[in-house]
This record gives sequence, structure tokens and C-alpha cells, in this order.
Amino acid sequence: MISKRLAKYVFLCTFLGVMVAPAMAFGAEVAPVSMASAVKTLGAALAMGISAMAAGYAQARIGSAGQGTLAERPEERVFVLTLTALPEVIVLLGFVMAILLNG
Repeated sequence: MISKRLAKYVFLCTFLGVMVAPAMAFGAEVAPVSMASAVKTLGAALAMGISAMAAGYAQARIGSAGQGTLAERPEERVFVLTLTALPEVIVLLGFVMAILLNG
């Protein structure tokens, strides 16, 4: 079993990676940076990063509950697969918001 301390470090590294990667991707401008564009870039990074974290959390909860449902009622597999795929819409909406904010 993984220790709680290691789990905290893994979570922190994952969290920082999810938050920093979109900021670097959207912040790769060559022009001089003004405060307004920096705030827009930060907003875009937060929109993408937080939506990705929320989708991961939702998929973890839905996936574990779906496994329990499939163990008891295998005929519900289409419903469980549909519910498992729905949180990805959260990431897509965050991506669209990031593009709209940065565009």
C-alpha cells in the first residue's frame, strides 16, 4: 500500500503539472506581455487546469461506482460506460473557455 506521505507528493506533483502545463502552452507569446494579457493567460490556464482536475475526480468516483454496478448487474454496461465518458465534457468545456479567453 502506498504511504500517505508519498500519496501527497504524487498528488501535489500532478496538481502542479495540470496547472502549469496549460499556462506554459498559452503563455508562449513572443510579444511584450501586458498585465491584461497575463491575467487572460492565467484565467485560461485556470479554466483548463481546474476543469481537468474536476473531470478526473468525477471519473474516479463514477468509475468505482460503475465497477460495483457491473459486478451486480452486467446488463447495465452501456449506461455505466456513458456515465464514465460524461466528465470528459467538463474538460472540453474548459478547453473551449481557455481558447475563448486567450483568443
